Amino acid sequence: MNPNELTLDFSVVRDLRKRAGMTLDDVSQKSGVSIAGLSKLERNQNMIELDTLYRLARVFGLSATDLLNLAESCSAHCKTAEQYTSGPFNFEKVSFKGIDCFQATAKRGGNLSKPEAHGDEFEICWLRSGRIRITLPRETHELSPGQALKFDAALAHSYEILEDSEVTIIHLEKTHRF
Repeated sequence: MNPNELTLDFSVVRDLRKRAGMTLDDVSQKSGVSIAGLSKLERNQNMIELDTLYRLARVFGLSATDLLNLAESCSAHCKTAEQYTSGPFNFEKVSFKGIDCFQATAKRGGNLSKPEAHGDEFEICWLRSGRIRITLPRETHELSPGQALKFDAALAHSYEILEDSEVTIIHLEKTHRF
């Protein structure tokens, strides 16, 4: 099979095994998958069954979905940031599946009381410089440089810029809990 035609690349199992300092025999013993089957899988010479995927994932402390995702997209993805302004913020944004990363600057006195629409995600605001106040339905937080706040982005929230600020904001789908 031509490597360029692979839709799933399970050589990632070899990478995980070696990083864990395990031999084929170690993985075989822990997963119940034969050494021959593992070897063929690591060389992409056979397809994996769901039960095998599950058992192998557990050996490496992963979910079956995580292992499948690694096999599906084991190469890095490069993107270019988009720039835009929203309220008092000048943003640079990079998005990947499940996560949006923002680098923002804002001038003192700015307010954003209706942040952009959110899906079912968490928001993390990490203040790099300046001072901001974030107001949620039942609480208010004033952040200083180096402080971060994580909250459910579905909650009404507002940002008040108390000093010229630089902020890193992450939107993380709740399916990627931490």
